[in-house]
Amino acid sequence: MAVAEFTPSSSSIIKKTSLYSSQLSYVSTHQISYKRRFSLRPLQRTHYANICCSVTSNEVQAPVVTNDLKKKPECFGVFCLTYDLKAEEETSCWKKLINVSVSGAAGMIANHLLFKLAAGEVFGPDQPIALKLLGSERSIQALEGVAMELEDSLYPLLREVSIGIDPYEVFQDAEWALLIGAKPRGPGMERAGLLDINGQIFAEQGKALNAVASRNVKVIVVGNPCNTNALICLKNAPNIPAKNFHALTRLDENRAKCQLALKAGVFYDKVSNVTIWGNHSTTQVPDFLNAKINGLPVKEVIKDSKWLEEEFTEKVQKRGGALIQKWGRSSAASTAVSIVDAIRSLVTPTPEGYWFSTGVYTNGNPYGIAEDIVFSMPCRSKGDGDYELVKEVIFDDYLRSRIKKSEDELLAEKRCVAHLTGEGIAVCDLPGDTMLPGEM
Repeated sequence: MAVAEFTPSSSSIIKKTSLYSSQLSYVSTHQISYKRRFSLRPLQRTHYANICCSVTSNEVQAPVVTNDLKKKPECFGVFCLTYDLKAEEETSCWKKLINVSVSGAAGMIANHLLFKLAAGEVFGPDQPIALKLLGSERSIQALEGVAMELEDSLYPLLREVSIGIDPYEVFQDAEWALLIGAKPRGPGMERAGLLDINGQIFAEQGKALNAVASRNVKVIVVGNPCNTNALICLKNAPNIPAKNFHALTRLDENRAKCQLALKAGVFYDKVSNVTIWGNHSTTQVPDFLNAKINGLPVKEVIKDSKWLEEEFTEKVQKRGGALIQKWGRSSAASTAVSIVDAIRSLVTPTPEGYWFSTGVYTNGNPYGIAEDIVFSMPCRSKGDGDYELVKEVIFDDYLRSRIKKSEDELLAEKRCVAHLTGEGIAVCDLPGDTMLPGEM
């Protein structure tokens, strides 16, 4: 935040901008030509203040990106201006500002997600937020476009926006890290190759989180293969509790609820306790044994066991591919909604007797699932961002056998990325290609 003082000049000058976050100050320098010479004097900022519109272009302009893309993340446009420090009374009921970092922020999923975050749909209508957007050298201009749209949307809760390509800068003081960015699987690429390429990205991001993020940062990994990417990330962040890392399987849960609702002829709010077990791949196990419809076990409402074991399971596993065939693009919007649902489930107390699915670290799990992998399991939360595993679940031979297949796949993936988790030489013996369409 800064105030500009102007003196006449017609030469090129150096603009110094100081961006004060809640715990750390950043300073970055750019060469910019103006008709006047001005210096920027940093002022102490507050988390709570009215946001004001951009000033005219001949006074203070939004940061201009130079060829030096390794600079610290820049505040953007209106978010660089000094707020009215006397406006606290209007926002005195708001909470302390929360820092949310998003990778892949110029992509389609983020394009749907960021505006929900800024509007208060995720953390609540009284939670001011700072968005820190991570991209690549190729996407830096697109990131500016995203920041411009956020600026033009006039969200009162959105207090800061910064953009950058260095995770060590963008993850600074992050309390939530939503890791969406990942390389898609190209033609002819084996799943092992995708694991290695994306694994390197998440190893680096894990190291960055370990170095600069909040010690209690909550991390949701979306980029595929998300379970093993989450494992790589947490292994490279030893100073952050392993329990804080999640692999997104909420979209699979939402899809399963939809299919059960359609079959039972009810609206999907009547479907509850649907667990997705295992990997976010075609070995995932949508659990109809413990699920309920109108409070009754699914198998008492839907008596067609063949449909549940075959068609239902396959529809959930292949829903993304069916959508791509129909629409020609992946499920970016519903993925963004599922990220919102996943976060809400962690920051809102789970109603008694209910639970939700998320991919979490298996150490200490009560189900007999192999330890030291990230596996989707049923969880509940007290609303503090933490969770506990649900113990009152039942198993039958069908469910156990399906879970074992997904477990074997994740253990094989873990061996395939051993060089990225500090566990020796990688050995890739994947049991089969269980690629999801979204990885293409």
